[in-house]
Amino acid sequence: MAQASSVSPLDVLLERSSTGDLVAPVPQGEVLARILSAGLRAPDHGHLCPWRYVVIAGDARPAFAGHVVAAVARQEPDAPEKKREKRRRRFSETPMVIALGMHLRPEHKVPVMEQEMAVAAGAMNVLNALHMEGFGGVWISGRFCEDRSLLSQLGLEAPHRLAGFLLVGTPEKPERAHVRPDVGDHVAFWDGQTPVTFGADGRQR
Repeated sequence: MAQASSVSPLDVLLERSSTGDLVAPVPQGEVLARILSAGLRAPDHGHLCPWRYVVIAGDARPAFAGHVVAAVARQEPDAPEKKREKRRRRFSETPMVIALGMHLRPEHKVPVMEQEMAVAAGAMNVLNALHMEGFGGVWISGRFCEDRSLLSQLGLEAPHRLAGFLLVGTPEKPERAHVRPDVGDHVAFWDGQTPVTFGADGRQR
């Protein structure tokens, strides 16, 4: 009989960190579907389902990288060539890219900010699911994500927007042990009378 693992799901989550050093393989088929399904389990006030994921992989990557570079040129005309080439390289060489589309409904009673937060929560669920399945990822964004021509390629006509991209693959190197903030600096227990204070706030002054 196989021994049960002594590592809990929470232990696995606490080990997660972002990494851009990614190689093949990438999640595919049912594994990819399950990972993206985790994104759809995020809190969603009003059940608006604002998540729109666009997967870019294989031979589609260089073509999409061209659209990204053009968007950078339009949104940041003063950006150095080195920055544009960095974008081209990342989008054409990263094994998989997942665009984080936001299908927004400004006319709805649920505030747009809450709709955006649902997309952000979904993105974090996807990053956690990638990690739990043995893959890695990093969430990137920038002014180029506001480019309407680029958004049209992703099926995101106004007022819909983009929360950025997840770069996805298998970590090329063992994940480094990142020093995390002390949880005690970011948590307070209200006593029912006096306003709380946070240790982190004092350190940032």
